[in-house]
Amino acid sequence: MDPATYTDPQLTVADRLVIDALCSDPRSDGESKPESSAPKLSAEETAQKIHNMNDASHPDFDPMVFQLWDTPVLRATLPESVQRYVLDPYMKWARGIARFQTDVVMVTHLLLYFTTIVPSGLYLFYNFTWLHGVLHWAMQLFYCGAFTLLRHQHIHMNGVLAPKYWIFDTLFPYLLDPMLGHTWNSYYYHHIKHHHVEGNGAHDLSTTMFYDRDNGFDFACYVGRFFFFIWAELPLYFWKKGQISNACRAGFWELSDYASIYLLYNYVNARATLFVLLLPLLVMRCGLMVGNWGQHAFVDPSDPDSDYLSSITLIDVPSNRFSFNDGYHTSHHLNPRRHWRDHPEAFMKQKDRYAAEKALVFRNVDYIFITVHLLRKNYLHLAKCLIPIGDQVHMTLDERAEMLRRRTRRFPHPSAKKQL
Repeated sequence: MDPATYTDPQLTVADRLVIDALCSDPRSDGESKPESSAPKLSAEETAQKIHNMNDASHPDFDPMVFQLWDTPVLRATLPESVQRYVLDPYMKWARGIARFQTDVVMVTHLLLYFTTIVPSGLYLFYNFTWLHGVLHWAMQLFYCGAFTLLRHQHIHMNGVLAPKYWIFDTLFPYLLDPMLGHTWNSYYYHHIKHHHVEGNGAHDLSTTMFYDRDNGFDFACYVGRFFFFIWAELPLYFWKKGQISNACRAGFWELSDYASIYLLYNYVNARATLFVLLLPLLVMRCGLMVGNWGQHAFVDPSDPDSDYLSSITLIDVPSNRFSFNDGYHTSHHLNPRRHWRDHPEAFMKQKDRYAAEKALVFRNVDYIFITVHLLRKNYLHLAKCLIPIGDQVHMTLDERAEMLRRRTRRFPHPSAKKQL
């Protein structure tokens, strides 16, 4: 498989439209034959087509029901009776519950969690067995990525359910967050109140700027700092900013979660606490930093504060189909309130601006494997995954690889400059 030409058949409909518009010779497999003889859509036509899919009043409206299958696939494969008596009634009901009518999948996920991982976790505290514990943890690992990005939507858009369901919308994270690796409200305070304020800049506690992003030791220090010290550093950050209320709240919720785990482990059921709460927390803390390293690995020294030059865009199956378009990370930083379904349209409308700003767009690689390839110093592979735009079109593969390498060099720390 050549990552420069391969188009994964599991791409979302929107991602396929974006790939077709960006690439002069799109492929459906690794072969040289074009996937379709249909006329190529312009950027404007592509953006309009994606917009129609998100417009509940348009005939082409296409809500997402399940992450694994697009709605047209369900229409083409399910028996008519199943569509009429199961799928259509469910979609109608869920569209009335979701905050946005495109987001039937959010309701699907909440139903999935509350009928599987919640009763499973509770039963482990009642009657623990090692086999059940291991299977429960495996289920948590399978769920945690999508749940994290569901929560990402939740904290950015003030919920995922319609306003009349605000009580449940407000309370469900207090049950699901610990079971899927998050401490209470820490994602909100770190991501909304901190990360998007600092934007991977010098004062961002999770910034990649002061590390060589292809160095294994630097990566271990980066993960270790967050893993062991974020509980203290985040409240201290708010305190230094004069945000005393945020400092107290961030510290309270983080430490109260730790205290709950301690009490359950020592006085209720240690083995159940290990599999239901502690292992998910340890894995999630590592996973968040592995992902953030890949999201902000390429920072251009010419303008490190630019959202175009400190984050990237991925046209990729795991990042977009299973993580609610998380691959459009530049678009998200440009407008953190933008709905996840609107990122592909916004990207196509601003495609020329992305090119002029020397932004990076990749295909066939997700954030985790960007981190893996960087730590292996496999810049040629990453260069093959790069979709060249703007001046990048005229670069050779080696020049693209060197450009990527240059964007992973550490920046001098401000404290070091002061000492000089």
